[in-house]
Amino acid sequence: MKVESLAPRIQFLGGAQTVTGSKYLLTSNSKNILVDCGLFQGLKELRLKNWDRFPIDPRKIDAIILTHAHIDHSGYIPKLVKEGFNGKIFCTPATEALCRILLPDTGHIQEEEAEYLGRKKLSKHEPPLALFTREEAGQALKLFSPVPFDESIRVANEFDVRFQYAGHILGAASVIVKVGNSTIAFSGDVGRLNDPILKDPEPLPNVDYLVVESTYGNRIHPKSDPKGDLEKVINETTDKNGVVLIPAFTLGRVQTLLHFLAELRRENRIPNIPMFLNSPMATSLNHVFCEFKFLHKLHDNQCREMCEVVKYINSVEESKALNLRKGAMIIISASGMATGGRILHHLKAFAPDPNNAILLAGFQAEGTRGRQIQDGAKTIKIHREMVQVNAKVFSLENLSAHADYAEILAWLSKSPVKPKRVFVTHGERQTAEQMKTHIEEKFAWNCSVPAQDQEFNLE
Repeated sequence: MKVESLAPRIQFLGGAQTVTGSKYLLTSNSKNILVDCGLFQGLKELRLKNWDRFPIDPRKIDAIILTHAHIDHSGYIPKLVKEGFNGKIFCTPATEALCRILLPDTGHIQEEEAEYLGRKKLSKHEPPLALFTREEAGQALKLFSPVPFDESIRVANEFDVRFQYAGHILGAASVIVKVGNSTIAFSGDVGRLNDPILKDPEPLPNVDYLVVESTYGNRIHPKSDPKGDLEKVINETTDKNGVVLIPAFTLGRVQTLLHFLAELRRENRIPNIPMFLNSPMATSLNHVFCEFKFLHKLHDNQCREMCEVVKYINSVEESKALNLRKGAMIIISASGMATGGRILHHLKAFAPDPNNAILLAGFQAEGTRGRQIQDGAKTIKIHREMVQVNAKVFSLENLSAHADYAEILAWLSKSPVKPKRVFVTHGERQTAEQMKTHIEEKFAWNCSVPAQDQEFNLE
């Protein structure tokens, strides 16, 4: 007797009405794949979800399909492996190379922060625990299986999966999944059109269902020149002998900043002041960037200039010494939203001085310190201390690695796609709702903004 196939289902376990924690569970005939497996960041109520019991037994997930290496898309993988997941993790080769740096570093940061909270007795828990360790991240990396762009693979004998170029960061992909008679596209994070470093995202094929991001679903990026804006902030601040402090995502945003700084220095448009990149993993990430030259626009000389324009800070002692330096300088440090990492110690040292500048170089999610600074907070809480923010605050929104809503509409317009249904994700609630409206007005497609854990049948 033939068993009738059930319609595929999709459940939104993260990235639903928030820009963080992306996880999309796709189920067909008792087979399960997870598209993205990201950490929740930002608001405390979201961060606490990282500690919750996972909604499905991790041992019942057959595979993870990873769009790109950013931690809000990949950072929960070691925790899921720790809880029993033992399937393959498919991604592009560049994404695998980046995860081999990012995931152990994230585990190390988790351990460092737990140790710091324990030593300073700043936690309610005794002892404070890391969500996962560097060693556990290393175990998770053994499950990675890289797949080149545009090569179709069969996953769990049920899903045909293909990665296509999405811009955004090195190795980032949109994921096309064919299951039964339906094809679903997951946009991943869509890159900018005419980005200074990365190529344009490739148009989608025709699909039945579309999961599309909406990080900037309510905004158009300014038309200003980000390199010129960077030049202006540096010159204004260094004229006052001040420090330019840049919280930045070590992957993607840092490479763009370094490229601009190298050009500005070569063109004598900024003074010859010390410039520091305070990130233990930055050297390795820059090497990966130069290794995968076919995925971006920079030639060999530009890659070399980008890598050599700053002094790299690796040790804790060097990092502490930066806070004692006097005079004009530029410090770039993670994390990009000031949620953790060495940037916190630099903010404590430099944010109170009105001669200094804090330059926010990308999207700041709700609930993060970066968002508080962007919104004009005069004090922020760091390590249970209130820190004055007297430094001048600037935002380089045009440096964002995410397409704005007009660029996403332009990207979709280049495709033959006419989906039965669109799911708008990876945006704060009002932002996602506005992206939904833009898509409906432009294409008259049937759109939904899924809630956390909401599930849909796919015909």
